[in-house]
Amino acid sequence: MTLDRRRLLGSAAAAAAAGLISTPAAVGTAARFDAVAFDGFPIFDPRSVAALCEVLFPGRGEALSEAWRTRQFEYAWLSSLAGRYRDFWEVTGLSLDVAASTLKLHMTIEQRERLMTAYLSLPLWPDAAPALTALKAAGIRLAFLSNLSPLMLAENIAAANLGWIFDHVLSTDAVKSYKPDPKAYQLGIDALGARRERILFVASAGWDAYGAKAFGYPTLWVNRSGQPSETLGAPADAIVANMNGLAGFVGLPDNASSASRSK
Repeated sequence: MTLDRRRLLGSAAAAAAAGLISTPAAVGTAARFDAVAFDGFPIFDPRSVAALCEVLFPGRGEALSEAWRTRQFEYAWLSSLAGRYRDFWEVTGLSLDVAASTLKLHMTIEQRERLMTAYLSLPLWPDAAPALTALKAAGIRLAFLSNLSPLMLAENIAAANLGWIFDHVLSTDAVKSYKPDPKAYQLGIDALGARRERILFVASAGWDAYGAKAFGYPTLWVNRSGQPSETLGAPADAIVANMNGLAGFVGLPDNASSASRSK
């Protein structure tokens, strides 16, 4: 059993002891939303990849990490818009290659494999487990709605033992596109069977918060790095630095929100 699994189970036990577990029908009268859909990165912490970049390429790791991440999303959107879709795992490998080439780094096969594999076992953010547990204990339906490929989602969920907590795992690969394409956000409505105004979307990036809100989802942006909001309109309903206040935003009782923050 992993540490994250023990933390989640411990939080669930604490929630039960505090009387937080209720039926979905009871929650429906109190909670603002029937379901919460998450991007991958409010939950999974990608900083471990950046740290490994620095281990493998001392003094150049930060530059490699930034170039790699920028290229990931550029290539994802480019492949989708050009009608030559590649899933996010393939995009991740291609963007790593071009980032290393741009920086004139000699990357061995072993180094490349280690960097790619790091994206399959990302740790949880410390505040993710208690927030998820509070929602699960209250009967809120939970889903991933992520650009990560099915492989990346499956491997990370298995590594963190999160399979028991999510009702749906939705990769935008199903529509061969990427957020912020409306077809990608529609996956949440189709899977959860709820009206869009009753599904809270939790984003990790400003562009995703914009896209979800423009689609019509109530949106919470977990802005961990303090980035400025997008200026195109459709602002998120709330911007927070972490997920400690998520239960309260959903509308769970104060004791559920407090339990989440105290973990």
